[in-house]
Amino acid sequence: MAKSKYDEAQLHELLYQALETEAGGIEIYETAVSCAANSDLKEEWQGYLKETRGHHKTLLGVFEKLGLDPEAQTPGRKVVAHLGQSLVKAMQMARAEGDADAAQLVAGECVVLAETKDHLNWELIGHVAGNSTGETAQILKEAYEAVEQDEDHHLYHTTGWTRELWIGALGFPAVVPPPEEVKNVETAIGAARAEHARGEML
Repeated sequence: MAKSKYDEAQLHELLYQALETEAGGIEIYETAVSCAANSDLKEEWQGYLKETRGHHKTLLGVFEKLGLDPEAQTPGRKVVAHLGQSLVKAMQMARAEGDADAAQLVAGECVVLAETKDHLNWELIGHVAGNSTGETAQILKEAYEAVEQDEDHHLYHTTGWTRELWIGALGFPAVVPPPEEVKNVETAIGAARAEHARGEML
C-alpha cells in the first residue's frame, strides 16, 4: 500500500491524548495496586505501573523530538484526563466500601477500560508510523516498537484476570492466574485461544 500524508493536527491531538492516557495510567495503576487482594495480581499491576511510567517517559521523548509542548491542553486531552480521574474515583469508592474482593473487581474493570484506550492510542501511532515516511514516522516507529508488546500484555492479561475473578465471584470454578497469564498471551488471537482453552485448565 502506498504511503500517504497524515493529518498533522490530528496526529498531534492523538499524541496529546496518548500522553494524558499514560499520565493518568500511572495514577490508575497506583490505585489499582492498593485494591488488589490477590498477591499475584498485585505483583502484576506493580510491574505494569513501572512499565507505564516508562511509556510516559517514551512519549515525552517523542514530544521533545517533535518540538511539542507536553503541557499544552487540547479538548480531547481534557476529556481523557476527566475519564482517568473518574476511574481513579471509582476504585476509591469501591475500596471505601470495605469489600476487598469487590474493590479488586472494580479495579480490574477500570484497568481494562484504561488499557483499551491506551492500546488504541498506540495502535494508531503504529498505523501512522507504518503508513507514512519521514523523520516523524521514524520517531513514532521507534516509540511504538518500544512499548507495543507491553501494551498488548497489559490489556489481554488484565482482561483475563478480571474475567476469572468475576467467574469466581459468581460461584463458578475460576482459573487463577488466568490462561492469558499461563500461556503468556501477547496478541488478540492468542487471548481468544487462551480464553477458549480455559476449560482444559480447570
